[in-house]
Amino acid sequence: MTAPAVVQGGLATEAPARKRRSRGLQKFLRNRSAVVGAVLVLAFVLLAILAPLVTPQDPLQTSFTAIRKAPSAAHWLGTDDLGRDIYTRLAYGARASLMAGVISVAIALAVGVPFGLIAGYYGGLVDGAISRATEAMLAIPFLILAIALAAFLGPSLSNAMIAIGLSAMPIFIRLTRGQVLSVKTEDYVEGAHSIGLPHRWIIIRYILPNVLPPLIVQATLTIATAIIAEASLSFLGLGQQPPSPSWGSMLNTAKNFMSQAPWMSVFPGGAIFLVVLGFNLLGDGLRDALDPRES
Repeated sequence: MTAPAVVQGGLATEAPARKRRSRGLQKFLRNRSAVVGAVLVLAFVLLAILAPLVTPQDPLQTSFTAIRKAPSAAHWLGTDDLGRDIYTRLAYGARASLMAGVISVAIALAVGVPFGLIAGYYGGLVDGAISRATEAMLAIPFLILAIALAAFLGPSLSNAMIAIGLSAMPIFIRLTRGQVLSVKTEDYVEGAHSIGLPHRWIIIRYILPNVLPPLIVQATLTIATAIIAEASLSFLGLGQQPPSPSWGSMLNTAKNFMSQAPWMSVFPGGAIFLVVLGFNLLGDGLRDALDPRES
C-alpha cells in the first residue's frame, strides 16, 4: 500500500516542480545582472565556435611587416610581436579558455559528486576517510595545487585541465556531502527506505536530483575560477603551448612590451575580465533563481 503512495507522491510533485522552474526562469529574466552575465557568456561562446568565420586571418600567421601595429582597419585589435592579428588569436584563444573552464569543472563534478554522495549517504568510516582527505586538499590553496599538479603532469592544455579539475574536486565533495546530509532526512527518502528500495536507487532517484541546484550554481562560479587558473598556467608555460593561442600565453608575451604595445596586454586581459565577470553574474543569477526559499 505504501509503494503506490510513493509513486503517486512523485507524480503529484511534477506539476509543482514545473511551476517552480517557471518561477525560477522568470526570476532569472527579471535579474538584469544575471541577464548581462548570460549575454557575455553567450557572446564569448559564439566567438569561440564561430572563430573561423568571424576572424580575418589564421591565428598562427606571422607578418614581419606588421610587427606590433596599433589597432587599425586592417587589424582591429592590433598585432603582436610577430605580426599576428590579436583579434584572431583572441577569438581562437577563447576556445582554449572556455574549453578549459567547462572540461575542468566537468572533471571536478564527475569525481567529486560521487564521493560526496557516498560520504553523505553512508556516513561512518567512509565519510570520515573521504572528509579527512578532502580537508587535506582544501588546506592547499587552489591555484598552488593546480600549478603543482600541472607541473607534475607536464605542460599541455589537456594536463592543465586535469590539474584544475582535480584541484576543484574537493569543493564539490564538500558541497555534495553537506547537501546529502540535509536531504537524506526528508520524509520522501525515509519513505523510500521503508518500502525497501535499494540504496543505489534512492541515491540516484531521490537524493541526487534534490542536490543538483546548488551544484549547478557552484559549477557556474567554478568555471570562472577555472578560466583564471588556465590563464595563469598558460602564463607560466604550463597550459596551452605556443604557438597555439591562449589568453594567458598572450599576456606572457605582452608583458615584455607594456610600454611599446599596450594593446597586446589590454585586450587579452579585458577578455579574461569580461568572461569571468559573465560567469560570476550568471552564477549569482542562477543562485537566486534556484533558491527554494524564495517564491
